[in-house]
Amino acid sequence: MSRKKITVVGAGHVGESTAERLAAIELGDVVLVDIVQDMPQGKALDLMQARPIYGSDVNIIGTNSYEATKNSDVIVITSGMPRKPGMSREDLLQTNVKIVKEVTDNVAKYSPDAIIIVVANPVDGMTYVAYKTSKFPKERVMGMAGVLDSSRFRTFIAMELGVSVEDINAFVIGVHGDEMVPFVRYTNVAGIPVSELIAKDRLDAIVARTRVAGGEIVKLLKTGSAYYAPAASAVEMVESIVKDKKKILPAITLCTKEYGLNNVFMGVPVKLGESGIEKIIEIKMNGEEVQALNKSAEAVTRQKNEIDGLKLL
Repeated sequence: MSRKKITVVGAGHVGESTAERLAAIELGDVVLVDIVQDMPQGKALDLMQARPIYGSDVNIIGTNSYEATKNSDVIVITSGMPRKPGMSREDLLQTNVKIVKEVTDNVAKYSPDAIIIVVANPVDGMTYVAYKTSKFPKERVMGMAGVLDSSRFRTFIAMELGVSVEDINAFVIGVHGDEMVPFVRYTNVAGIPVSELIAKDRLDAIVARTRVAGGEIVKLLKTGSAYYAPAASAVEMVESIVKDKKKILPAITLCTKEYGLNNVFMGVPVKLGESGIEKIIEIKMNGEEVQALNKSAEAVTRQKNEIDGLKLL
């Protein structure tokens, strides 16, 4: 049986960490693409030399050309520019729309049957860009954010209780930003509702920390942003696809009627298998949760309107 082919676009910290994990757990042959001459080739060679230690026989190719990505099964787009001093939010958005559009044009050309996972920020908006540009069906274009936000939420709960992270079941939906929605009511520790184990004020503090978890890391690093957890999150999505595991994971997808949303790209629970998003899982929400999700949707809609206003798509 032939191995799956997985392309990672962008060989920065998130991209290289994604490629490393994909190779280590043998999910498929990996193509690492970047515009910087020789850099992805060097990182790919380094990863190839780690394979005997991992016990992995996958091939890893570094390239500056999209031709090597031909017939990929899954494409992970990590490329994009971080905000620099003096750069306005609109400048950043315009720059990253252009980057993601160009990348998507190229990968779609060589791999018309692939599934695209967008990691580039602002990820809700960039997933919309990839969808519009690729013209792929909605089940084959998704964004990674909810897996990461949920992992952070689970981490903070495990730290609070001093228990295994494996015992924490929790998920976060909505926009990847301050208006994200950590679902406390559906969160449990080995089946025990988390509200029975952690006082409300402490839970509220954990929810608040989850919403700004990425910014907390940026402040500590000072010269960059998170990459280990984002990469691991993207790989979990890839694994569910290439192994057809059908995991229920939060992913950014196009909601056309689900949750009362119309034409909104936002994080919701989905069933993820070999054909991509096989089903959007709708959960029952109370009034407070509906209000929070609608607020999240408003933030995503503002982002989409800003992108449309650039008239680049």
